[in-house]
Parts: sequence; structure tokens; C-alpha cells
Amino acid sequence: MAGASSAANAAEPVTQTLELPTLTADLAAQVAESADATQQAAANYQLQAERDAAAAQAAKQAKADLAEAKKKAEARKKAAEEAREAAAERAARDAERPALSASTETASFSAPAGGSVATVLAFLQAQVGDAYVMGATGPNAWDCSSLVQAAFKQVGVDLPRVSQDQSMVGTDIPLSQIQAGDILYWGGKGSAYHVGVYIGNGQYLDAANPSKGVVIQDLSGYPASGAVRVL
Repeated sequence: MAGASSAANAAEPVTQTLELPTLTADLAAQVAESADATQQAAANYQLQAERDAAAAQAAKQAKADLAEAKKKAEARKKAAEEAREAAAERAARDAERPALSASTETASFSAPAGGSVATVLAFLQAQVGDAYVMGATGPNAWDCSSLVQAAFKQVGVDLPRVSQDQSMVGTDIPLSQIQAGDILYWGGKGSAYHVGVYIGNGQYLDAANPSKGVVIQDLSGYPASGAVRVL
């Protein structure tokens, strides 16, 4: 019996040694499977990150494109409005001359010595906010040339009634040398379709059109064609 027990004990290490390769293979398989899973998870994460980044970039670009399209649409709308306004103003100026009686269409004027530019400008400033009505001569509505005529009449200067003739009076002044009180005109000399008065600091005052009325505007936004001085 003792001999049999000894033989059994001697066989046990052999059984344990035979199981070791199996355990090692299982462990290696589990490690490999875990590594594959980790690698796949990393790949999935990277793919999702790339998709998210692409979606964010697409959304950003779409937003920028929308903003640019809106900006262009607003610019086109503004240009169209300005074109309509200019066309309406030109039509009003073109219709101004035949709407007036021939008795008012004289290119003569008289300018007394010591005429006050300050008085002219004060009168014009007092009319800011009045309406523009073609053919109107005040006191609360004007067209461009009637306002200029009325302003200079305050100091005894009798100007012609219409813008075409007003562009012909006085002394021609280069636009680079204009002073407050000079008459500005738009269009050709003798065929001007609009007039206003320079008030200094790069601004002029005029009865602009039906939508604006009598206003002060920047000359840089609507450069005049020429200028004349009567004071």
C-alpha cells in the first residue's frame, strides 16, 4: 500500500505540468481578444471623432455661407432701393422745369454786397424736416430749386427758379475749393437736375426727394457735379 501511495504522489506533478500549456494558451487568447477589442474601440472612437469634426466643419461652413448670402442679398436690396430712389429723384428733377411757368425761368440774379452766408444757412437749417413736393415753393414743402431760391432770397439774391438755370449763375468754383453757402448742382452745367447748398464739413443741405424731404447729407455719399458761388 505504501508503495502504491508513493507511486500516486509521484504521478501528480506530471498531471499539473500537462495543464500548464493549456492555461497559458487560454490566457494568451484572452489577452489577444482584449487587445483586439481595445483596438476596435479606439478605431471606432477615432472614426466617430472624425465624423463629429466633419459635421462641425460642415455646419460652420453652412453658417458662413448663409451669412454671406444674407449679406449679398441685403447689398442687392440696398442697391436696388438706391437705384429706385435715384430714378425717382431724376424723374422729379426732369419734370420740374416744364411744370413751372416761363415767367420764373430766368437766368439772371442780383447779389447785393455784404450778403450773409450765415443768414442763408440759418434759413436752410430751419427747413430741415420739411417735405419734398415737386413744384412746391414753401413754407412747409419744397423742391430742390425752390428751397435754394428761397434761402438766397433771404439776403436779397434773386435766383432763377429751376435747377438748370441756377447752375448757370454766379462764379464757377472747383469742388476742391467750395465754401459754406456755395450752390452745388448735379448733372451738366445748364442741364442740372438737382441743386443743394454746401454747409461745410463735407455736408450739404437739400430738398432731396419725396422719401427724404429736406435733409443734411454727406457730400461723399452723393458727389456733386459742380458748384457756383453767388455770395
